[in-house]
Amino acid sequence: MNGGGGGGGGGEVGFVGGGGEEEEMDEDGAREAGKEQVVLMWGYLPGVSPQRSPLLGPVPVRLPPAAAGDAWRDVCGGGCGFAMAISESGKLLTWGSTDDMGQSYVTAGKHEETPEAFPLPSDVAIARADAGWAHCVAITDEGVVYTWGWKECVPTGRVIADQASVGTLEKDERQSAIANNQVSPRSQVSRTSSGAASGPSESRGTEESTKRRRLSSAKQGNDSSTSGDENLSAPPCVVTFNTGVKITAVAAGGRHTLALSDFGQVWGWGYGGEGQLGLGSRIRTVSSPHPIPCIESTSYGKDRLSAMKGNKNAEGQINKVTGNRVTAIACGGRHSVVVTDSGALLAFGWGLYGQCGQGNTDDVLSPTCVSAILGVKMQDVAAGLWHTVSISADGDVYSFGGNQFGQLGIGSDQAETIPKLVDAPSLENKNARSVSCGARHSAIITDEGEVFCWGWNKYGQLGLGDSMDRNVPCIVPVDEYHLLNVSCGWWHTLVLAESPT
Repeated sequence: MNGGGGGGGGGEVGFVGGGGEEEEMDEDGAREAGKEQVVLMWGYLPGVSPQRSPLLGPVPVRLPPAAAGDAWRDVCGGGCGFAMAISESGKLLTWGSTDDMGQSYVTAGKHEETPEAFPLPSDVAIARADAGWAHCVAITDEGVVYTWGWKECVPTGRVIADQASVGTLEKDERQSAIANNQVSPRSQVSRTSSGAASGPSESRGTEESTKRRRLSSAKQGNDSSTSGDENLSAPPCVVTFNTGVKITAVAAGGRHTLALSDFGQVWGWGYGGEGQLGLGSRIRTVSSPHPIPCIESTSYGKDRLSAMKGNKNAEGQINKVTGNRVTAIACGGRHSVVVTDSGALLAFGWGLYGQCGQGNTDDVLSPTCVSAILGVKMQDVAAGLWHTVSISADGDVYSFGGNQFGQLGIGSDQAETIPKLVDAPSLENKNARSVSCGARHSAIITDEGEVFCWGWNKYGQLGLGDSMDRNVPCIVPVDEYHLLNVSCGWWHTLVLAESPT
């Protein structure tokens, strides 16, 4: 998710190029000559503070002494209780985790207040990365994908369906076709559980907290050479795709992962019990990457007309192709969203809070157009545990889904099942150019290099100096810094900033 990440966290991690000092500042936020890039953090990162107290406002992150001569390249959010960023040399730096944080420990390593390079092969240079509840995924400059963390999130080449399911997923690596009779009953996971994004003091009694305790009791984690049920984590491994596939973007959710190829094809693996893998079924686990038919399977039937009221262009566009390729991806806790090159937004997965934007609370098993905004060209998207936030090519912000903590930014705590324009006075004459979601909070960067946050703030993840929730976007005071990118972890926020000369 970026997030929520949102599950993951959740959404696609934006890449900020960082070449030599001769570069000039461009519209995409590349580095200007002579200006230093810094990372600022706020929110809950237990290993950063001896008392594990939240950081209520922006705090600079220092590069470790071992990184002398290196520099910050981009931020990647992080998962539960840990942060991730990428250095200019391609190192994936992690920090904020503690040994007894269970999933944080096995996913991010024993890196506390000082960022350290995560132990990936020394000859790889990481270009992008993302983290889910307890797994991470990263891409090298060559488009090779590494993933690690919970074993159920790491591809094994096998497909494991719910025991009570009917039919199987055909293992045709070239076609990855789904058998027509593939049906799996609803997951045993409670749909009303706070689930994967429960905060440090809120996760008791959930499925994820049980797993966290199990992980905490199996401290050998990545360091263990033994195997068995007690060790639930997997070390970094290369994800195998079809020959010739080059991955350019990744997104990690609660327990599933999406990857985007340079040809605009989406691949997915992990848990799919609510349809978040977009394969048209409730198959419980897909343990090898499979193509998700985002373009081909999109349809606009009469059953969606009711969701398109007020959209002048919607009815005339019902049968039009939504694009030729996918350009952006994001994973929520148990749902997924993508943007096509025509600006269409497609969603699939868990729908209990309306996070799929279909005007109802049903799960969506295949990529389905969010038809209420067909007349608006979308540019980027992010997803939290229960909500989705997208930005248009014109810089407008739209949000839908769960809103218990104001994470939609619409001035209320009312859930929305179709996208609603975030029409806040604070965003008047502002154009959003990047977006990210934590478990229950949201953030955008504007063209002017400002960051706005809103939603859940119990752990200071909004960076506003207190722990009060906000239901409208609020600008984060970052003094003289010009912000280039934002990436939310589950309970924290990171920004890549440029300091003055």
